[in-house]
Amino acid sequence: MARSTRTLGALLLLGVVFTLLELCSSPSGLPRALVVMEEGEVETAQSPLAPPVPEEGDNFFSKVFAAAAQGCTAAFVAAILSAMCEPLVNRLLVKRMTVGQAFSEMNLALVARFFLTTFPTNMLKFPVFEVINRAMAFSGLSPSISGTISGFFFCTIMLPVTNYRFQKSMNPDWEIQPSLLYQAYVPTVARDIIYGWARGLVGTFFQDLFAPEEFTHKALVFGLTIWASCIISSPCNEWRGYTLQPPDKKLDFQKYFKPINYARSTGIGSTIMGVALMIGMLVTPYAEAAFGYLKENHPLASSIVAHDILLIAIVRLLR
Repeated sequence: MARSTRTLGALLLLGVVFTLLELCSSPSGLPRALVVMEEGEVETAQSPLAPPVPEEGDNFFSKVFAAAAQGCTAAFVAAILSAMCEPLVNRLLVKRMTVGQAFSEMNLALVARFFLTTFPTNMLKFPVFEVINRAMAFSGLSPSISGTISGFFFCTIMLPVTNYRFQKSMNPDWEIQPSLLYQAYVPTVARDIIYGWARGLVGTFFQDLFAPEEFTHKALVFGLTIWASCIISSPCNEWRGYTLQPPDKKLDFQKYFKPINYARSTGIGSTIMGVALMIGMLVTPYAEAAFGYLKENHPLASSIVAHDILLIAIVRLLR
């Protein structure tokens, strides 16, 4: 019964995914950058380096709505990246596994099941982030200050979703426990504030240093910005990981914070996120164009959805 429910849920979610992408994507839309807001989590934003500057005549609510619709495809790409990255990064962070041990627990079924968590939560988190991001754009504050404020509000509002994703990345069969949804609030909000401040500061620095003009160069600078910001905020991320350990397997302070464990978790985790989000930024415009084409060709889009649903059903029946 549980397997049938999960199968039906997967089929319904697949249909919703393609419906949303068909309705909201646009081939003429501006490319959307991808921004990491949590460990291994991917979100969408207007600019890879700094909060957007409002143009003359901007209307706050209309811009937020337009950005949310335009970012649907990027949220889909981000969900795929998160499904692949979060389980690995979280095992390095919390379980203090080696890379080999973490990879040994990774498989396609785990990634596919976790995607059923990352995509719906992305669609929840993106509008919140976009509202905060747009509010900071209209505030006229510096990138570092606006990043600090954004980190605080985003973490405070969305921590239950963040912790839900974390638990699902570690155990796909985890059932919701309200007492854990606001777990590790202090280290998480501290990390997100430092990350937001660092990203605004480092992004501006790299933008001035490299002055990228081509889209590929901007993606490279964006990936470098994410990597540096993750490293700067890593002490609080390690604090969060220590707090999130399961009580029955909790390592003591000295063993958890061994330099080799910190270097492995931070170095590998930051590199994975920087590279993954750089690739995501490069891929997103092509994904938008592809889904925009499907939007204009309803028979082809319908046949693809039907084909994928049939394929999933056959695979599940054969198992």
